Amino acid sequence: MVTTLSADRLAELVDENDAVTLVDTRPEDSYEAWHVPGAVHFPFGPEEELDDRLEEFEDAVGDADRVITICAKGISSGNLATRLESATDAYDVATVDGGMTGWSGVYEHVELDVGGDGTGTATDAPTIVQLQRRAKGCLGYVVGCPATGEAIVVDPTDDIDEYEVAAEEVDLTIAGVVDTHVHADHISGGRELADSLAVPYYLGARAADRGVDYAFTPLERNEVLDVGDLEVKALAAPGHTSEMITLLVDGAALLTADTLHVDSVGRTELEFSQNEGEEGAELLYETLHRTILAEPEDVVVLPGHVTVTSEGEFEHGRPGEPIATTVREARIGIDLLGLGEEEFVERMADAGEKPANYEEIIDLNRGREERPPEDRTELELGPNNCSA
Repeated sequence: MVTTLSADRLAELVDENDAVTLVDTRPEDSYEAWHVPGAVHFPFGPEEELDDRLEEFEDAVGDADRVITICAKGISSGNLATRLESATDAYDVATVDGGMTGWSGVYEHVELDVGGDGTGTATDAPTIVQLQRRAKGCLGYVVGCPATGEAIVVDPTDDIDEYEVAAEEVDLTIAGVVDTHVHADHISGGRELADSLAVPYYLGARAADRGVDYAFTPLERNEVLDVGDLEVKALAAPGHTSEMITLLVDGAALLTADTLHVDSVGRTELEFSQNEGEEGAELLYETLHRTILAEPEDVVVLPGHVTVTSEGEFEHGRPGEPIATTVREARIGIDLLGLGEEEFVERMADAGEKPANYEEIIDLNRGREERPPEDRTELELGPNNCSA
């Protein structure tokens, strides 16, 4: 009988550079768009026979001793693993439970050191946990007051249990949920998490103008949320979307969502589609220079995404390490921030391939459409593509 292993265990093996060979059996276009780091491609059907392809498989995996198979949901990869076990004893074979669907739900919980309100004392520092969704590069946050134990969750994915567990791990109780904007690359878990905990669900006040069809508590420009002894200030930040807000936590950290990433800025044409996003680019330029870069240079910038390459690797940093920068580091390290407005707007017109199914995901996150019966892996296929 073929051994199965969890996606979390696969992540451990990938991080440890263990001597295993991961074989992805999905069609070529699916593999090329998005796969686990280090996976080799060997397309194989859910009912296919291996007999006449064993030599081809041996060429694909080289001198591997341990082989792990993976596909979209574990069906075709399970078939390959079973047939390998029957055909040869050359390999120690296992398959990933749930395939890429399972991989899509692997998270790292990273507690961040962001200092306090400028006094430098440990007791005034907010507790911030960054939740990294490895397959998509989505970054959500638990932000809390260690003195009172009260916390908010910011930009949760629909794996809402991850956020409850992350809060429990640092002795915090979730008192509110914030989505910084209507997301285009993944299904938000904000409303569901808030409803399940019977706590307020917040969006920027201009979300009503996006046609959001469900109840939320609006955060006005410069409104301050009291989270225990912390002050979390909502800064209007239009550009990526019209209703975007960023959150300044006790003057120490700025959750910038898709306004500013560690190595780029958010794209602007997903909502502002006319003239290749020119209106959004103009708004984003003003947001970046008059709001984000106007903060003190030592403020820690915590983005909403990190780019995941087609090879499945973080383009900046590694899973389990903080994905963060500072206002100063961003100013000197991101070339887009050194451009004049006209050149900036021109550069933003070429943001590359759009996120998969983004229009449908936007409608789901606005409450305009019910979630379809198919699993989210198909809907959220591929990297997030939210950076310019």
